[in-house]
Amino acid sequence: MALKNIIIIFLFRTFIWSLLGVFTLSNGGDSDISCLKSIKESLKDPFNRFKSSWNFSEIGEGFYCRFNGVECWNSVESKVVSIQLYNKSLKGQFPQGIENCKFLEDLNLSFNKLSGAIPSDISTRLPYLTSLDLSRNNFSGEIPTDIANCTYLNSLKLDHNRLTGQIPQQLGQLTRIKNFTVANNFLSGPVPNFTVPNVTKESYVNNSGLCGGPLEPCKELGRKSDETSDETFKSGFIVGYAASSVSVVTIFVSYCVPWEQMKKRKRMTLKKNSKRKETHKVTKLLPSKLQWKS
Repeated sequence: MALKNIIIIFLFRTFIWSLLGVFTLSNGGDSDISCLKSIKESLKDPFNRFKSSWNFSEIGEGFYCRFNGVECWNSVESKVVSIQLYNKSLKGQFPQGIENCKFLEDLNLSFNKLSGAIPSDISTRLPYLTSLDLSRNNFSGEIPTDIANCTYLNSLKLDHNRLTGQIPQQLGQLTRIKNFTVANNFLSGPVPNFTVPNVTKESYVNNSGLCGGPLEPCKELGRKSDETSDETFKSGFIVGYAASSVSVVTIFVSYCVPWEQMKKRKRMTLKKNSKRKETHKVTKLLPSKLQWKS
Protein backbone atom coordinates (compact mmCIF):
# COMPACT_ATOMS: atom_id res chain seq x y z
CA MET A 1 0.00 0.00 0.00
CA ALA A 2 2.80 2.35 0.92
CA LEU A 3 4.60 1.54 -2.33
CA LYS A 4 1.42 2.24 -4.29
CA ASN A 5 1.07 5.67 -2.63
CA ILE A 6 4.68 6.51 -3.40
CA ILE A 7 4.17 5.61 -7.08
CA ILE A 8 1.01 7.73 -7.27
CA ILE A 9 2.75 10.73 -5.67
CA PHE A 10 5.71 10.32 -8.05
CA LEU A 11 3.46 10.17 -11.11
CA PHE A 12 1.46 13.16 -9.90
CA ARG A 13 4.61 15.27 -9.40
CA THR A 14 5.90 14.22 -12.79
CA PHE A 15 2.62 15.28 -14.38
CA ILE A 16 2.72 18.68 -12.61
CA TRP A 17 6.33 19.33 -13.64
CA SER A 18 5.48 18.38 -17.21
CA LEU A 19 2.65 20.90 -17.27
CA LEU A 20 4.95 23.59 -15.87
CA GLY A 21 7.56 22.74 -18.48
CA VAL A 22 5.06 23.05 -21.32
CA PHE A 23 3.81 26.33 -19.90
CA THR A 24 7.36 27.71 -19.62
CA LEU A 25 8.28 26.66 -23.14
CA SER A 26 5.09 28.17 -24.51
CA ASN A 27 5.74 31.50 -22.80
CA GLY A 28 9.41 31.40 -23.80
CA GLY A 29 8.44 30.80 -27.43
CA ASP A 30 5.94 33.64 -27.49
CA SER A 31 8.50 35.95 -25.94
CA ASP A 32 11.18 35.00 -28.46
CA ILE A 33 8.77 35.47 -31.36
CA SER A 34 7.92 38.95 -30.07
CA CYS A 35 11.63 39.70 -29.78
CA LEU A 36 12.47 38.59 -33.32
CA LYS A 37 9.48 40.43 -34.79
CA SER A 38 10.66 43.64 -33.12
CA ILE A 39 14.16 43.20 -34.50
CA LYS A 40 12.82 42.59 -38.01
CA GLU A 41 10.64 45.70 -37.83
CA SER A 42 13.27 48.02 -36.34
CA LEU A 43 16.18 47.22 -38.67
CA LYS A 44 16.48 48.16 -42.33
CA ASP A 45 17.79 45.32 -44.48
CA PRO A 46 18.46 46.94 -47.90
CA PHE A 47 19.85 43.75 -49.45
CA ASN A 48 17.33 41.42 -47.82
CA ARG A 49 20.06 39.39 -46.19
CA PHE A 50 18.04 38.14 -43.24
CA LYS A 51 14.43 39.27 -43.44
CA SER A 52 13.52 36.91 -46.26
CA SER A 53 14.18 33.91 -44.01
CA TRP A 54 12.36 35.36 -41.01
CA ASN A 55 8.91 34.09 -41.95
CA PHE A 56 6.51 34.20 -39.02
CA SER A 57 3.68 32.54 -40.91
CA GLU A 58 5.29 29.18 -40.22
CA ILE A 59 3.98 27.01 -37.43
CA GLY A 60 5.52 24.41 -35.19
CA GLU A 61 7.58 24.39 -32.06
CA GLY A 62 10.76 26.44 -32.43
CA PHE A 63 10.29 27.23 -36.11
CA TYR A 64 12.19 30.50 -35.58
CA CYS A 65 15.31 28.54 -34.61
CA ARG A 66 15.79 27.98 -38.33
CA PHE A 67 15.90 31.71 -39.09
CA ASN A 68 19.08 33.10 -40.62
CA GLY A 69 21.34 34.25 -37.77
CA VAL A 70 19.24 32.75 -34.96
CA GLU A 71 20.41 29.95 -32.68
CA CYS A 72 18.46 28.19 -29.93
CA TRP A 73 19.54 26.06 -26.99
CA ASN A 74 18.55 22.80 -28.60
CA SER A 75 15.70 21.15 -30.48
CA VAL A 76 13.81 20.46 -27.26
CA GLU A 77 14.13 23.83 -25.53
CA SER A 78 13.65 26.37 -28.31
CA LYS A 79 14.87 29.44 -26.45
CA VAL A 80 16.86 31.94 -28.52
CA VAL A 81 20.37 32.19 -27.08
CA SER A 82 22.28 33.73 -29.99
CA ILE A 83 21.57 36.33 -32.68
CA GLN A 84 24.25 36.72 -35.36
CA LEU A 85 23.38 39.53 -37.78
CA TYR A 86 26.89 40.69 -38.69
CA ASN A 87 28.02 42.07 -42.07
CA LYS A 88 24.57 42.52 -43.56
CA SER A 89 24.65 46.29 -44.26
CA LEU A 90 21.85 46.82 -41.74
CA LYS A 91 20.70 50.33 -40.88
CA GLY A 92 18.86 51.73 -37.91
CA GLN A 93 19.49 51.89 -34.18
CA PHE A 94 20.03 49.31 -31.47
CA PRO A 95 17.01 47.02 -31.99
CA GLN A 96 14.04 47.67 -29.74
CA GLY A 97 12.20 44.78 -28.18
CA ILE A 98 15.35 42.67 -27.98
CA GLU A 99 14.77 42.35 -24.23
CA ASN A 100 12.01 39.85 -25.05
CA CYS A 101 14.74 37.37 -25.97
CA LYS A 102 15.02 36.70 -22.26
CA PHE A 103 17.77 34.08 -22.47
CA LEU A 104 19.96 35.75 -25.08
CA GLU A 105 23.67 35.13 -24.43
CA ASP A 106 25.38 36.18 -27.66
CA LEU A 107 24.57 39.28 -29.73
CA ASN A 108 26.63 40.14 -32.80
CA LEU A 109 25.62 43.18 -34.87
CA SER A 110 29.11 44.02 -36.15
CA PHE A 111 30.06 45.26 -39.64
CA ASN A 112 26.79 47.11 -40.25
CA LYS A 113 25.69 50.75 -40.43
CA LEU A 114 23.82 51.03 -37.14
CA SER A 115 23.84 54.35 -35.32
CA GLY A 116 22.56 56.08 -32.20
CA ALA A 117 23.35 55.33 -28.59
CA ILE A 118 23.98 52.04 -26.84
CA PRO A 119 21.06 51.55 -24.41
CA SER A 120 21.86 52.84 -20.93
CA ASP A 121 19.94 49.92 -19.35
CA ILE A 122 21.48 47.15 -21.43
CA SER A 123 22.08 44.88 -18.43
CA THR A 124 18.38 45.02 -17.60
CA ARG A 125 17.43 44.18 -21.16
CA LEU A 126 20.02 41.45 -21.68
CA PRO A 127 21.15 40.21 -18.25
CA TYR A 128 22.69 36.92 -19.46
CA LEU A 129 24.96 38.29 -22.18
CA THR A 130 28.32 36.56 -22.43
CA SER A 131 29.32 38.16 -25.74
CA LEU A 132 28.41 41.58 -27.17
CA ASP A 133 29.87 42.67 -30.50
CA LEU A 134 28.78 46.09 -31.80
CA SER A 135 32.04 46.82 -33.61
CA ARG A 136 32.37 48.56 -37.00
CA ASN A 137 29.15 50.54 -36.87
CA ASN A 138 28.34 54.19 -36.24
CA PHE A 139 27.22 54.02 -32.62
CA SER A 140 27.77 57.33 -30.83
CA GLY A 141 27.53 58.85 -27.37
CA GLU A 142 29.15 57.47 -24.25
CA ILE A 143 29.73 53.87 -23.25
CA PRO A 144 27.00 53.18 -20.68
CA THR A 145 28.21 52.40 -17.18
CA ASP A 146 25.46 49.80 -16.97
CA ILE A 147 27.47 47.41 -19.18
CA ALA A 148 29.49 46.65 -16.05
CA ASN A 149 26.37 44.96 -14.66
CA CYS A 150 26.48 42.37 -17.46
CA THR A 151 28.57 40.23 -15.12
CA TYR A 152 28.68 37.19 -17.44
CA LEU A 153 30.44 39.08 -20.24
CA ASN A 154 33.64 37.51 -21.47
CA SER A 155 33.75 39.36 -24.81
CA LEU A 156 32.97 43.05 -25.39
CA LYS A 157 33.79 44.61 -28.76
CA LEU A 158 32.92 48.26 -29.36
CA ASP A 159 35.75 49.21 -31.71
CA HIS A 160 35.40 51.28 -34.90
CA ASN A 161 32.45 53.41 -33.82
CA ARG A 162 31.98 57.07 -32.90
CA LEU A 163 31.89 56.69 -29.13
CA THR A 164 32.98 59.67 -27.00
CA GLY A 165 33.66 60.53 -23.38
CA GLN A 166 35.42 58.34 -20.85
CA ILE A 167 35.41 54.57 -20.51
CA PRO A 168 33.48 53.70 -17.33
CA GLN A 169 35.92 52.62 -14.63
CA GLN A 170 33.37 50.02 -13.50
CA LEU A 171 34.18 47.90 -16.57
CA GLY A 172 37.32 46.85 -14.72
CA GLN A 173 35.03 44.77 -12.49
CA LEU A 174 34.22 42.41 -15.39
CA THR A 175 36.43 39.59 -14.15
CA ARG A 176 35.42 37.15 -16.90
CA ILE A 177 36.56 39.38 -19.78
CA LYS A 178 38.77 37.63 -22.31
CA ASN A 179 38.23 39.90 -25.34
CA PHE A 180 37.87 43.66 -24.95
CA THR A 181 38.35 46.41 -27.52
CA VAL A 182 37.26 50.03 -27.88
CA ALA A 183 39.87 50.91 -30.52
CA ASN A 184 39.20 53.57 -33.17
CA ASN A 185 36.74 55.77 -31.32
CA PHE A 186 36.95 59.27 -29.80
CA LEU A 187 37.44 58.28 -26.17
CA SER A 188 39.51 60.13 -23.56
CA GLY A 189 40.61 59.94 -19.94
CA PRO A 190 42.00 57.10 -17.83
CA VAL A 191 41.25 53.53 -18.88
CA PRO A 192 39.68 51.01 -16.45
CA ASN A 193 41.94 48.99 -14.21
CA PHE A 194 41.27 45.46 -15.46
CA THR A 195 42.47 42.63 -13.26
CA VAL A 196 42.80 40.26 -16.21
CA PRO A 197 45.88 40.22 -18.48
CA ASN A 198 43.92 39.94 -21.72
CA VAL A 199 43.41 43.71 -22.10
CA THR A 200 46.43 45.23 -23.86
CA LYS A 201 47.23 48.57 -25.50
CA GLU A 202 45.84 47.20 -28.78
CA SER A 203 42.43 47.34 -27.10
CA TYR A 204 42.67 51.15 -27.04
CA VAL A 205 44.54 52.17 -30.23
CA ASN A 206 43.48 55.33 -32.10
CA ASN A 207 41.92 57.03 -29.10
CA SER A 208 44.35 59.89 -28.65
CA GLY A 209 42.92 61.04 -25.31
CA LEU A 210 43.31 57.77 -23.37
CA CYS A 211 45.94 57.11 -20.71
CA GLY A 212 46.78 54.75 -17.86
CA GLY A 213 46.80 50.97 -17.68
CA PRO A 214 48.90 49.55 -20.55
CA LEU A 215 49.09 53.05 -22.10
CA GLU A 216 51.14 56.08 -21.13
CA PRO A 217 50.63 57.19 -17.50
CA CYS A 218 48.03 59.87 -16.91
CA LYS A 219 49.23 63.28 -15.77
CA GLU A 220 48.57 63.89 -12.11
CA LEU A 221 45.71 66.31 -11.63
CA GLY A 222 47.44 68.04 -8.72
CA ARG A 223 50.66 68.52 -10.65
CA LYS A 224 48.77 69.80 -13.65
CA SER A 225 46.84 72.18 -11.39
CA ASP A 226 50.09 73.45 -9.78
CA GLU A 227 51.66 73.97 -13.20
CA THR A 228 48.60 75.88 -14.30
CA SER A 229 48.72 77.99 -11.11
CA ASP A 230 52.43 78.74 -11.65
CA GLU A 231 51.80 79.78 -15.23
CA THR A 232 48.88 81.93 -14.10
CA PHE A 233 51.01 83.55 -11.39
CA LYS A 234 53.85 84.24 -13.80
CA SER A 235 51.50 85.71 -16.37
CA GLY A 236 49.79 87.83 -13.73
CA PHE A 237 53.12 89.04 -12.35
CA ILE A 238 54.36 90.07 -15.78
CA VAL A 239 51.13 91.86 -16.61
CA GLY A 240 51.07 93.56 -13.22
CA TYR A 241 54.70 94.62 -13.50
CA ALA A 242 54.13 96.06 -16.94
CA ALA A 243 51.03 97.93 -15.79
CA SER A 244 52.89 99.33 -12.77
CA SER A 245 55.78 100.46 -14.95
CA VAL A 246 53.42 102.25 -17.31
CA SER A 247 51.72 103.93 -14.35
CA VAL A 248 55.03 105.12 -12.90
CA VAL A 249 56.15 106.52 -16.24
CA THR A 250 52.79 108.23 -16.70
CA ILE A 251 52.97 109.81 -13.23
CA PHE A 252 56.53 110.91 -13.83
CA VAL A 253 55.68 112.44 -17.18
CA SER A 254 52.53 114.08 -15.85
CA TYR A 255 53.94 115.61 -12.65
CA CYS A 256 57.67 115.41 -12.38
CA VAL A 257 58.62 116.62 -15.87
CA PRO A 258 56.46 119.79 -15.73
CA TRP A 259 57.75 120.50 -12.22
CA GLU A 260 61.35 120.17 -13.35
CA GLN A 261 60.63 122.47 -16.30
CA MET A 262 59.12 125.06 -13.94
CA LYS A 263 62.14 124.88 -11.65
CA LYS A 264 64.44 125.30 -14.62
CA ARG A 265 62.50 128.32 -15.86
CA LYS A 266 62.57 129.81 -12.36
CA ARG A 267 66.32 129.38 -12.13
CA MET A 268 66.78 131.02 -15.53
CA THR A 269 64.56 133.94 -14.48
CA LEU A 270 66.46 134.41 -11.22
CA LYS A 271 69.74 134.34 -13.10
CA LYS A 272 68.57 136.99 -15.55
CA ASN A 273 67.32 139.20 -12.72
CA SER A 274 70.64 138.80 -10.92
CA LYS A 275 72.54 139.89 -14.02
CA ARG A 276 70.33 142.95 -14.37
CA LYS A 277 70.94 143.95 -10.77
CA GLU A 278 74.69 143.57 -11.15
CA THR A 279 74.63 145.69 -14.29
CA HIS A 280 72.61 148.35 -12.52
CA LYS A 281 75.08 148.51 -9.61
CA VAL A 282 78.09 148.86 -11.89
CA THR A 283 76.40 151.68 -13.76
CA LYS A 284 75.81 153.60 -10.56
CA LEU A 285 79.43 153.30 -9.47
CA LEU A 286 80.93 154.66 -12.73
CA PRO A 287 81.64 158.44 -12.98
CA SER A 288 79.09 160.49 -14.78
CA LYS A 289 81.46 161.24 -17.65
CA LEU A 290 82.06 157.61 -18.27
CA GLN A 291 78.36 156.99 -18.09
CA TRP A 292 77.82 159.77 -20.65
CA LYS A 293 80.47 158.34 -22.94
CA SER A 294 79.12 155.01 -22.65
